Amino acid sequence: MAQDLYGRCPFATTQRLIQGKWAILIMHHVSNGPVRFNELQRRMPKMTHATLSNQLKQLEEDGLISRTEYAQIPPKVEYSLTEIGKEFQPVLDSIQEFGLKYIHYMGNEGADD
Repeated sequence: MAQDLYGRCPFATTQRLIQGKWAILIMHHVSNGPVRFNELQRRMPKMTHATLSNQLKQLEEDGLISRTEYAQIPPKVEYSLTEIGKEFQPVLDSIQEFGLKYIHYMGNEGADD
């Protein structure tokens, strides 16, 4: 049903774009500037090479991330946000703000009892 709304409903469209388990974290790490594949993998050690590769390909296909290859030895590839990907920055900021508030809430849970 949500797929039927893709491209028509802003919520379904955004949900589809960030549906991957790691999409938001990848967008966060890439939002500070170009990042190489191995650096991304170091920042997210629980993610397999294949999963990161697939998630990056999906984000690239969706137009949120760009992949730049440099003709050098050893090969160098960097990932960065596209112009439309940069438009997601306020959403990332809001997610961070909410996450910090929720972490604080969880730490104080039961304190009011």
